[in-house]
Formats: sequence, C-alpha cells, structure tokens
Amino acid sequence: MSFAEFAQQFINALGLGSIYALIAVGLAMVFGILRLINFAHGEVLMLGGYAAVYFALNGWPFWLVAILSVLATVIIGVIMERIAYRPVRGAPDVALLLTSLGVSIALQNIALLVFKTQPKPFPTPAAMSGQIQLGGGVQISAVNLVTIVVTLGLMVLLTWFVTKTPIGTQMRATAENAMAARLMGININTVIVAAFIVGSALAGVAAMLYGARVGRVEYNMGFIPVLKAFVATVIGGFGSIPGAVLGGFLLGFGEIFLVSLLPDSMTKYRDAFVFGGLILILLLRPQGILGSTEPEKI
Repeated sequence: MSFAEFAQQFINALGLGSIYALIAVGLAMVFGILRLINFAHGEVLMLGGYAAVYFALNGWPFWLVAILSVLATVIIGVIMERIAYRPVRGAPDVALLLTSLGVSIALQNIALLVFKTQPKPFPTPAAMSGQIQLGGGVQISAVNLVTIVVTLGLMVLLTWFVTKTPIGTQMRATAENAMAARLMGININTVIVAAFIVGSALAGVAAMLYGARVGRVEYNMGFIPVLKAFVATVIGGFGSIPGAVLGGFLLGFGEIFLVSLLPDSMTKYRDAFVFGGLILILLLRPQGILGSTEPEKI
C-alpha cells in the first residue's frame, strides 16, 4: 500500500469512525447511568432521518432541517424514556434489555407501516456532495470532512458539558453510584432525562451525517449502525464515554483497512473479522480497553 493509498484510507476511516463514535457515545451515556443497553437508539437515528426528509419537503435550508430533525430526535428520546423505560426502572436487567428490544422492534415496524419499504432520498445539500483534492492523489469527500469536524467539535463540547456543568457533574456522580447520588440530593429522574436528551441529540446528528453519507433513508437504516456502535462501546468499555469514542474510531479504522487489505473475495466477510476481533478483545480484556476494573456498585 502506497502512502497516498494509506492516507486516503485513513481519511475514510476517520469519517466512518466518527459516525460510530457519535452513536456509541449516546449508548454509553444511557448505559452508564441507567445500566440500559438501548437498542432502540438505532430507531431514534432512523426517525431523525425521516424527519429530515419531511422537513426538507418545505424547501427549508439544510441547516434548519438539521436543527429541526435533531430536536425531533430529542423529543422522541424523552418520550421513549418516559413511556417505555421509566415504568420498568429498577426491574431486573433482563427486563430492561427486553424492553429496549421491544421498543426497537415496535418503532421499526411502525416506520415500515408508515413509510413502506421503498427508501427515500436523503436531502443532502450540494455543499456536502463534492470532493476536495488534498494533493498527491488524496481526496476527501465533503461529507467526510463535515462528519469529522462536527464529531470532533461535539466531543469537545460534550467533554465540557460533562466536566464543567452542574448537570454534567450530577450525571458523572449518578453513573459512579446512583444510590449515593440520590442520598446527596441529586434528582435521578432529571439526570436520566438529561442523558436521553444528549444521547438522542447525538443520534440526530449522526442521522444527518449518515443519511448524507449513504444518500437514502429507510425503515431499518438504524439497525446496522447501532449494532456496530454497540460493538464499539464494548471494545472501548461499556459506560465509558472516552471508551465509546475510542471504540468507534477503532471500529471504523478496522473496517476500512480490512476492506483495503483483504482480497476482493474476502471483503464481504469483513463483519466476521470485526466480530472476531471483538471476541479476542473480550477474552483478553473483558471490561474493554478503557473500562473500569472495579466491581460495580449497587
């Protein structure tokens, strides 16, 4: 592989890993506080994509469409928490898991009934449709450039939010020990809703970037990305936001470079190699790369 080819694949991996990281952080935030693997997170992304298609029909500029779509995913996330997850809070972990799977399947089938199976074109703006030449035969698509910049900016903003704001401090305290946080006067309901708001907003942003990347919206578009994001969170350490970011980028790099290094006849098996790598990491470090080795507090 030449340097130009390596640089090209590196840029492509950054773009793909950025989307995985955005989705994985949303999963990690909810799991860190509620100990809930929210498989319906992918359907929030899917509904954000359909919201963008709907708002674009009015002829509004993409920046306004994106803002309204992210707001829509936030509202969906809050409603989901209030109706589906709050009533079963405190139930055994398997009940929470089955609830999240049930919500995921229900939302996907509702989308299938409403929007049918025919994919709808995503309203990608012209500014995100071109290629930018970097020299030496290396180029970066406008979608990848926007994805990388937006993701890095959001990660900086999220770091500030979690470490410098009162609600962010409360979220970290609740993730560390929910019972102690409650005894200290922290409103656990507020913290959990805040986690869903942030996670759903990130899913909405990911919907805009992923939709622009693939160019279409369909009822099952959230399944594969959230599955890959789940793998990323496991690799990085479930419940760890930095781990989710690291896992997302590692997964993106693994996929892109596997495709470039494997023979053409083997590229269709890239997911098998990815999940094989996941098994290897779990065997060597079950808690993930950045996961805590301390026993979980009850």
